[in-house]
Amino acid sequence: MAPTTLAAPQDGPLEGIYPIDTGTAELERDPYSPTGWLLRINDVPSSHVDLADPGHLDFEYMRWIAALIRSRFVPSEIEAAGHKLRVLHLGGGACSMARWASDTYPNARQVVVELDGKLAALVRAWFDLPRAPLLRIRVGEAGAVLATLTDATRDLLIRDVFAGDQTPKDLTTLAFTAHAARVLDADGLYIVNCGDTPALENARREAATIGAVFKHVAIVADPTMLKGRRHGNVIIAGSNAPIPAGAGFIRELLGGGVPAQHWDDATVRNFARHSAAV
Repeated sequence: MAPTTLAAPQDGPLEGIYPIDTGTAELERDPYSPTGWLLRINDVPSSHVDLADPGHLDFEYMRWIAALIRSRFVPSEIEAAGHKLRVLHLGGGACSMARWASDTYPNARQVVVELDGKLAALVRAWFDLPRAPLLRIRVGEAGAVLATLTDATRDLLIRDVFAGDQTPKDLTTLAFTAHAARVLDADGLYIVNCGDTPALENARREAATIGAVFKHVAIVADPTMLKGRRHGNVIIAGSNAPIPAGAGFIRELLGGGVPAQHWDDATVRNFARHSAAV
């Protein structure tokens, strides 16, 4: 049976297809979890949410991002310091990463920038997100919003913006990346989700661009992806402070359902050496 087209529910998620500003959002139950939901945007899997466990991340690439974040911002140390981690998400989807961050860093102050206003309203209705000031959703275009933000006001910036299976080109440029560096504090961390083909042209170009702006870069991805054997996600991180990669972090990457590989600064720069920053 085809999914039913619905208006926004008033109380929690309901399976169906919903009209949004940029097309359609389809919400379906996770067949393997009684509390899990999968969100598709224009037929492309976008997010997974477990209503009973905000710390659960179903998508592997999100678990890799989480590992990078915990390695840099050790939760016990952040809590002991009484620091309110300042997080900016460019690209919202179902706010899966924002829910995880709120669970991992309860005092975090987060802003999610989402282009689609109707989708943002649906996600608020479906998933009982933390309220302001813990989590605010700002409707707008990622680049335009980023350009308006004050210098050195974020500890962590995650870019996970897609139009179909590609990140808009204007969000991958030197100018955009420089704005990201400007908005981050001195030891802030910039993380991007780069979708790519086996040719890895996007990943090389993005690594070159991020490496041109930040002193330190790192990559986390499936080894098969990094060998150019499939389509997938490459997570690229940039910072002006060293990006930790201790033994516990490496074990975590290797222990997932899809084991991941970490590349340090020298390896990433060698990988991107023939690509020009744009």
